[in-house]
Amino acid sequence: MSSCELCVSVAGGSDLLHATEKWRVVLVDDANYPGFCRVIWNAHVKEMSDLSESERNEMMAVVWIVEQTIRDVMAPHKINLASLGNVVPHLHWHIIPRYQDDAHFPNPVWAVAKPILPDVSVRMALLPSLREELLKRLK
Repeated sequence: MSSCELCVSVAGGSDLLHATEKWRVVLVDDANYPGFCRVIWNAHVKEMSDLSESERNEMMAVVWIVEQTIRDVMAPHKINLASLGNVVPHLHWHIIPRYQDDAHFPNPVWAVAKPILPDVSVRMALLPSLREELLKRLK
C-alpha cells in the first residue's frame, strides 16, 4: 500500500537494526525515550489475527527478544508493549522502556508530557550498547 508509511519506509523513520523476509526491528529516534524500538511485520496486515499461528509465534518471539534486551541493557523501571495501529493500521509493536522520571510516567507516552523533562543523557549513552546487543540477539 503506497499510502502506508510502514510499507513505504523500510526503517519507518528510524534506525533499521535487523530485517528478515517477514519482519524488521527498528530503533526509534526519540529523544525522550532512548531505547524505544518497534517490531514491524513487513506484509501489510492490520492485526495479529491476520497472521498464521506460526507467524504470530515468530512475531512475538522477536518482541520478547527485544523486550529482554532493552531490560538487560537499559534497566528501565517498566517496559510498555503496545500494538495500537490506530494512526498507522499496519501490524507493528512498540517496545518502550519507561522510567519513573520520564516525560509521561505513569501515563502512556502518547499523553501530554510533563512540563519539566528529565535528563536522558545517561540513557542516550546506552544506545550503542543496546544496538550492539540487539544485533547479536536477533541474528
